[in-house]
Amino acid sequence: MRPSAVVLTRTQMVSLGVPAAQSVAAEVEKSGAKRVFVLASHTLASGTDEISRIEQALGSRHAATHTGIRPHGPREDVLAAANHARAVHADLIVTVGGGSVTDAGQVMLLCLKHNFSTVDDFEPYHASVDENGNMVLPEFEGPDIPIICVPTTLSGGEFNPLSGATDTAIKQKQPYAHPAMAPIAVVLDPAITVHTPEWLWLSTGVRAVDHASEALGSHLSNAFFDGMAESALKLLSEGLPRVKADPLDLEARLNCQIGAWQSMIPIVGGAPMGASHAIGHVLGGTCDVSHGHTSCVMAPYVQAWNAVVNADRQKRISAALGHPEKPASELLDTLIRGLGMPRTLREVGVDESQFPLIAGYTLEDMWGRTNPRPIRNADDVIEVLHLALG
Repeated sequence: MRPSAVVLTRTQMVSLGVPAAQSVAAEVEKSGAKRVFVLASHTLASGTDEISRIEQALGSRHAATHTGIRPHGPREDVLAAANHARAVHADLIVTVGGGSVTDAGQVMLLCLKHNFSTVDDFEPYHASVDENGNMVLPEFEGPDIPIICVPTTLSGGEFNPLSGATDTAIKQKQPYAHPAMAPIAVVLDPAITVHTPEWLWLSTGVRAVDHASEALGSHLSNAFFDGMAESALKLLSEGLPRVKADPLDLEARLNCQIGAWQSMIPIVGGAPMGASHAIGHVLGGTCDVSHGHTSCVMAPYVQAWNAVVNADRQKRISAALGHPEKPASELLDTLIRGLGMPRTLREVGVDESQFPLIAGYTLEDMWGRTNPRPIRNADDVIEVLHLALG
């Protein structure tokens, strides 16, 4: 028996299948907030009536709506949103959009609490990694303003009190964490996700598959995390192809959302991820690769590289994907290719000239040293990158 623990967050409610406007309005009323700031996807705000429905449902409680968060949440964009929220005296934030919008909303809370006025003010608050590969979390007071998240992709960050923002000066995405950054409520409305571009929905679904796969591959998981990860893989591997075949299959969309939630429980609960996530963070913030595409490219290759040390653990991945007799890396490859996603670094615009920078930043990532097969130096990272080069 290996002792372990499960860390919980302050999220009090997850709404499943209730229209977003209805669920948000009910939670806001329950909270007592009077000045609600909506941080929304530009596409949803400009091309659909989804955001206006939420604004109308909020009525006089709606203070302002802000759009303009670019991928990977540049500090500049997060600060601009925080300044807008500060100007209207917001007392609750609602995010409606993909992972970058969700992350920006959570990091915004720190900007408001600690009165950030420039991008340099972010610097003392992000987590870092020490020379032994351990994550160092700075100590600070958590935010006072609550947040409600309505995700429109499957990256799952809304369940995590850890979020990211990119320092564009050095092109590095950095983590920020505090228990009070977790939302008080999450609204999983499959109907609002029909506006999400297919490539984004499917690729972030693969990101959730990667969460579950790295949990199952980890020697530091436990029976509870394994059960969540196995269920997530089953829901996602069945649901993603269904949505690709029929974008209006709301049951499949909701199953994918539930799978994404389950895939996050091990991460939030304390199971460390591995090299796919560590390299993926760098591919996103440094190489401008889409969040979901990072897992499409890296997940199978990392599992193949790890198989020499965790083949028994990987059998659970294969079983959850329906073929216990086949290697997990091959099954992941088949699933991702079947969804029409990119599978090599070349396909997402990354070449060998970038490998040294990617390797260096990977060693600084919070999960750069928690891979089942130890990553000891830059050469190990580059070995994995060569597998994925294509």
